[in-house]
Amino acid sequence: MHILFLSDNFPPETNAPATRGIEHAREWVKLGHRVTVVTCAPNFPEGKVYAGYSNRWCQRETLDGIEVVRVKTYIAPNKGFGLRVLDYLSFMVSGALAALVQDRPDVVLATSPQFFAAVAGWGVAALRGVPFVFELRDLWPESIKAVGAMRQSLAIRALERLELFLYRRASAVVAVTASFRDNLARRGIDPGKVAVVRNGVDLSRYAPRPRDRALAEHYGVAGKFVVGYLGTHGMAHALQRVLEAAELLRERDDVHFLFVGAGAARDALLAEAQSKQLPNVSFHAGVPKDQMPGVWSLCDAGLVHLKRDELFATVIPSKIFECFGMGVPVLYCGPEGEAAQLVRSADAGLTLPPEDPPALARAVVELADDRLRRARLASNAQRAAPLYDRERNARAMLDVLLRCAGQPCAPAMPQTGSEQRHAA
Repeated sequence: MHILFLSDNFPPETNAPATRGIEHAREWVKLGHRVTVVTCAPNFPEGKVYAGYSNRWCQRETLDGIEVVRVKTYIAPNKGFGLRVLDYLSFMVSGALAALVQDRPDVVLATSPQFFAAVAGWGVAALRGVPFVFELRDLWPESIKAVGAMRQSLAIRALERLELFLYRRASAVVAVTASFRDNLARRGIDPGKVAVVRNGVDLSRYAPRPRDRALAEHYGVAGKFVVGYLGTHGMAHALQRVLEAAELLRERDDVHFLFVGAGAARDALLAEAQSKQLPNVSFHAGVPKDQMPGVWSLCDAGLVHLKRDELFATVIPSKIFECFGMGVPVLYCGPEGEAAQLVRSADAGLTLPPEDPPALARAVVELADDRLRRARLASNAQRAAPLYDRERNARAMLDVLLRCAGQPCAPAMPQTGSEQRHAA
């Protein structure tokens, strides 16, 4: 089967859509399918084209057997709203044009979080006369309102109508959480066409390892209890509250908050940390994906932090699965929902209310001072990881694509002992 995949993000970008995209596509290629990805020059999140690439009309490369076609777009940093929409719209147009001249696919897959890529996917599928599958990673435009980028308006209502149009026209929708599926069902979308394939972790890369001593010295965290926030520093994460928790713990010179990544809120956070003169906080640039396990090895707890908004009760941040793979306890600070339930069901961390610095500070002290509890949570995290193995998720999603294309599904993988116990 030939899968034509439109995605605004793809490696060497390291955000969750790019990681999920290549890890799924890599597995589909291993199973004998052809995958063509149409994307843009890597630039997320700073809006600067990565070294070795250029923003040209057409660039081709092969990554792990995946055919990658990169198109020219208007490039904007991951901050603000207006310029980012121009970025999205430009990919919709150039991505669709590039997709139309590729070899005829058996199915067209397009992924959010911004759904203009899905508009392009639907249009290409309609013109090529093949099924269209919408991978739903974010309830956009609802998330625009949740982070305060836009208020309810005629523009938002128009986007919501477009959103529902895409769901209805898709042969199938692949949602990353059950909450997304339930949201669509409440809005009149047939739940029978919505499959749930959660995010996961590549267990061939993410596994417990000793702390990287050289990296710990480089980051200045040797001998510290490290709370790691690794990933996008965005408006959805309310990370200024984490700095408030760090301020409450400034006298604990054995505790350190390590931020690694970039995003729209990073500059403001860095300025605030400097103005407060926080000795227990440091910020570092993001690293390539293959270096992330080394950074995770520094962490005694992995911080997952979300803004207080009911929309974020529907999401499961991919950092949770990376913590599971690395055997790192999770500190989840966010609305009660699927993510909190997942952490509790695995007994792999602590779940806290959103935007509550005193509660976060207390939880950090609890973990820092209780080595045995920390070890138990870490062991439970590692034990839960096989339930979210990216290879299995890729096969589950492939089954959706095969059904839409009218082809037989791939053989099921045998369950691991962890999965059998979970099913029981």
